[in-house]
Amino acid sequence: MKAIRIHRYGPPEVLTREELDMPSPRPGEVLVKVDAAGVNFADIARRRNAYLEATPLPYVLGAEVAGSAVELGEGVTSILEGDYVVGFTKGGCGGYAEYAIAPEHFLFPVPPGLNTITAAALPVQGLSAWHLLRTSGQLKPGETVLIHAAAGGVGTFAVQLAKAFGARRVIGTASTPDKLQIVRALGADAAIDYGDPDWTDQVRAANDGRGVDVILEMVGGQVFRDNFKVLGTFGRIVVYGAVAGEYDSVRGVDLMRKCQSMTGFYLASALARTELSRVALTDLVEQVTSGRVHVRVDHMIPLAEASRAHRLIEGRQTTGKVVLMP
Repeated sequence: MKAIRIHRYGPPEVLTREELDMPSPRPGEVLVKVDAAGVNFADIARRRNAYLEATPLPYVLGAEVAGSAVELGEGVTSILEGDYVVGFTKGGCGGYAEYAIAPEHFLFPVPPGLNTITAAALPVQGLSAWHLLRTSGQLKPGETVLIHAAAGGVGTFAVQLAKAFGARRVIGTASTPDKLQIVRALGADAAIDYGDPDWTDQVRAANDGRGVDVILEMVGGQVFRDNFKVLGTFGRIVVYGAVAGEYDSVRGVDLMRKCQSMTGFYLASALARTELSRVALTDLVEQVTSGRVHVRVDHMIPLAEASRAHRLIEGRQTTGKVVLMP
C-alpha cells in the first residue's frame, strides 16, 4: 500500500511517499480502507519534532481517518466488515496511507447524511472544539467567548458550537479579510484581525467595553500575552497550541487580581476518558446532523501531495478542514 512516511524531522519535504506492507489488525483492532485522512497541526509538530510526545522514526503521520472497515481483528463486535467508520488511528499514527489500523473503541459509525470526507473533520478538530468550550472552558449560556484562528479547522467548529451552546456573544479573530468574512458567515458577532495593533480595543468594543468570559488560545507569543487585556473577572483561558512557536508563562498572582484561571487542553489526554469522548462525539454529531453546525472541508488534497498540505497550513493559507485523499 502507498503511505507517507518521515525518516527525519524537518520541513515538509521530509514527507516521502513509499510502498509499505499492508498492516493486519490485532485483537480489538480494525483495518480501515482510508477514504480521507485528516491533516492537523499536531502532524506538523510531529514532523518538526516539536510535539508534546516523542515521535519515533520512521513514522507515518495521521491520527484520524474515515473510510470502510475491511478486516476485523479477533473480538471486534461493534463493527462489521463493510461498515463506514470514522475515528482515531492506533497510537495516533498511520493515517497518511491507503489503509490504517484503528482500535475498535476509537471508531464510530459515519452518521447518516454524512459522507466519509465530511466525517473525517470530526474526530480531532470537532472534538477539540467541543472539549475546549464544554470541558475545559466551562462555557455557560449567556457568556461571551473569544476564539482565535476562528477560520481554521478547530475555530470553524468552535464559533458554531459556542452559538449552539448559548453563548451571548462570539468574537472570532483571523488574519486576512477573506478569513474574517468566513468567521462572520459562521455566525460570529464580531470578526477582528489579531494582527491589528489595537485588536484588544476592538474586542472590548465588540463586547460593550467589558472583558470576555472564555478565550480559546492557540497563537502564543504577543497574542497570548495580550489576551489578559480582554479577559474579564472570573474569565478562563484555554490554551491548546502555540503556532507562533513562542511559549509563555503566567504568574499566579496575576490571575488572582481578577479571579481568572488558565488551563491547557490536549486531545490525547481527553480521549483517555473514553466515555466522556463518546458523550462529546454523540453531541457533536447531533449538532452537525441537525444543521446547527456546518462542517467545512475546504481543502481535499491527494495523498501524494501531503507536503503541499503541510506548506499550506504552515503558511496560514487554509480555512476549515484539510484532508488527504488516498
